[in-house]
Amino acid sequence: MTLPDIPLFAYRRPNGKVGIRNHVVILPVDDISNAAAEGVARLIRGTIALPHPYGRLQFGPDLDLTFRTLIGAGRNPNVAAVVVIGIEPNWTEKIVAGIAETGKPVAGFSIERAGDLKTIEAAARQAQAFVQYATELQRQPVSFAEMTFSTKCGESDTTSGLASNPTVGRAFERLEAAGATLIFGETTEVTGAEDKIAEQCATPEVRAEFLRVFQAYQDFVNSVDADLLGSQPTQGNIRGGLTTIEEKALGNVEKMGRCTVRSVLQPAEEPKGPGLHFMDSSSAAAEMVTLCLAAGSVAHFFTTGQGNVIGNPLLPVIKLSANPLTVATMSEHIDVDLTGLLRFEINLDQAADLALTMLARTINGRLTAAETLRHDEFVLTKLYRSA
Repeated sequence: MTLPDIPLFAYRRPNGKVGIRNHVVILPVDDISNAAAEGVARLIRGTIALPHPYGRLQFGPDLDLTFRTLIGAGRNPNVAAVVVIGIEPNWTEKIVAGIAETGKPVAGFSIERAGDLKTIEAAARQAQAFVQYATELQRQPVSFAEMTFSTKCGESDTTSGLASNPTVGRAFERLEAAGATLIFGETTEVTGAEDKIAEQCATPEVRAEFLRVFQAYQDFVNSVDADLLGSQPTQGNIRGGLTTIEEKALGNVEKMGRCTVRSVLQPAEEPKGPGLHFMDSSSAAAEMVTLCLAAGSVAHFFTTGQGNVIGNPLLPVIKLSANPLTVATMSEHIDVDLTGLLRFEINLDQAADLALTMLARTINGRLTAAETLRHDEFVLTKLYRSA
């Protein structure tokens, strides 16, 4: 099993992390800072704002997760520099400090006692300097082992479990052998296949933690007397032939291949070492991809059967499908056509070659389909209602 013989070039950040994009981010701390952040992004070419609806009157683990996600987005190696804008100085500085640990340029601005217009002016001047800094950075030779990658499936159908998910699993096996860091998750969507993940955990302690977070999710669903039918599996899953969550889960876990699960991560938690890590996470597409971004992933394999169109503003999403109808009718969304696997024109190793070659091209600068179509879904996970 080999990786593509393609020289890789990417950006090395001050802390040694490697990113494949070079974004300057305007990051609002809370929902009422979105207008100022977007005002800066409209003024300064080469910046991107990340508006979101949360941050005010959150508390406890819910607030911790929002901070972890926003700080993680700024820390991601695909980001060169960050301007943080918040209504209040304390929370703004907390996010600035978390990002500053990476050594990358970051500055914070608070709207209170300044107003939007003065804040936008000051932040725009700083953003202009950050863009000029970022545009002088050069790509350097890198290796797969220096990067973190993630995976998720969406609008899955029978072709997902038969072809596209096993393709990612085989690709992950090769990346694991090369020393890369890998993330997968979707806690509710492994229901019925949790024993397979447990069997692949590195230690009894990792196994116990995985089973704990899995059961906690089950207990939460039961505590609100909810019936997940129609949500798990989704209407699209059912249309694609997956009639139970167990059928969906058995296909879903194929994405981990035969890799060993090294740890169990909190949502948006950065892995502590190479190998495969399970993140306790939502199965909602935009939420899960955003959590992977916050955990440090620089490229994401997203398999789809019926045709999920998810993207992310900072994390390139590589879309793979083995459904002939989806590839034919939604070709502008698909980066890797795996229909040949189901027609017996290629085998699983050759399918993994296609996926990994596309990963190498994406690392070197090729925009994914989602990037070209402006699918910039940045969606925070919320645990419960605010105070």
